[in-house]
Amino acid sequence: MNDLDTRLRRCFSTAFPNLSPEAIPSAEQTEVEGWDSVAAITLIALIEEEFAAPIDLEALPELTSYRAIREYLERA
Repeated sequence: MNDLDTRLRRCFSTAFPNLSPEAIPSAEQTEVEGWDSVAAITLIALIEEEFAAPIDLEALPELTSYRAIREYLERA
């Protein structure tokens, strides 16, 4: 696991404490209990803080899974 994954997993585990570490890489908004609009904003705030970079507001509708967020961060 690389540094990006370690840091992103930490964000997910903080935002979704009931999500098991094994489930994080396959996490999707439609499948994770409690991933509503408030949780999404919390997750984005955690990611922005962790990576010290703002998330483009226009990208938010696409960032609905661990994979999509990881790919976004790789491009940033």
